[in-house]
Amino acid sequence: MAFTLRQLQFFVAAAEHGSISNAAKALSISQSSVTEAIKALEADLGMILCERRARGIEMTIAGHQFLRHARKIRDDVSDARRAVMVGSEERGGEIRLGVTSLVAGYGLAEALSRFRRTFPAVRVSALEDSGEYLEHLLIGGEIDVAFLVVSNLHNRNAFQVESIAASAMRLWLPLGHPLAAKEAIGLDDVAREPLIMLTIEEFEESTSRLLASLGARPEVAFRTRSVEAVRSLVATGMGVAILPDLIYRPWSLEGDRIEIRDVSGDLPTVQVGMAWRRGAPLPDLARDFVRLAQTSFQGHG
Repeated sequence: MAFTLRQLQFFVAAAEHGSISNAAKALSISQSSVTEAIKALEADLGMILCERRARGIEMTIAGHQFLRHARKIRDDVSDARRAVMVGSEERGGEIRLGVTSLVAGYGLAEALSRFRRTFPAVRVSALEDSGEYLEHLLIGGEIDVAFLVVSNLHNRNAFQVESIAASAMRLWLPLGHPLAAKEAIGLDDVAREPLIMLTIEEFEESTSRLLASLGARPEVAFRTRSVEAVRSLVATGMGVAILPDLIYRPWSLEGDRIEIRDVSGDLPTVQVGMAWRRGAPLPDLARDFVRLAQTSFQGHG
């Protein structure tokens, strides 16, 4: 018997929410329904997709590989349904989009691609700039919606915010670094290491505040606006970095390995989402883009 779209949806929900119980809550169904759907899917495929743990589920290698295809099937069906329901091919208009450099490469491309397939007659104009400047453009009505780190908004009360994803901050280390072997890493351990600082989206400020709470003054080995430069510098052992999972990749451009570890303490969580001017109605096309961006960004992550 071939697997069903419902089984795929339940499997993707469990993978994205990290547990059967969280997926059931998000879908407003029973946990047994999610469990049975995943078991049936595994039986049809003849492979184990996820291992059940006390604190949730852990994806197998096969599960990770299948998840990418399952998300694509789910999203393609969603796009097709939306296209039929709203008569998208006839809809014209324009969306003026702002995006920060940090999130431009992490989910935006897929959202734009899906939106253009669904609404081919709609023109999307996109501008990349700092979060602070995008706030200025939103307030002035020069852009419709911004795609950015919403946890860093300077004037949050001026905006309506739709969160898309939360990303934990972790410690980036080169392969073989002594801290990687420790059972628990504290901020005091990090304070003794040279740091590679990413200077966009207020990451330097947040890292400095964390270490200042210990009375420590960070030793900054290098400051850069480039995420790829951070990866290369960390991977070659010039320093360590505290950055969100959102932008983590296990390899630098040179092919050197980067490891990540949890740090004990109250590290901030980076919230990525869409923002638009409070009190101003969000155009229907912009709202459609927000919905597509939600699934695209979560699927990317």
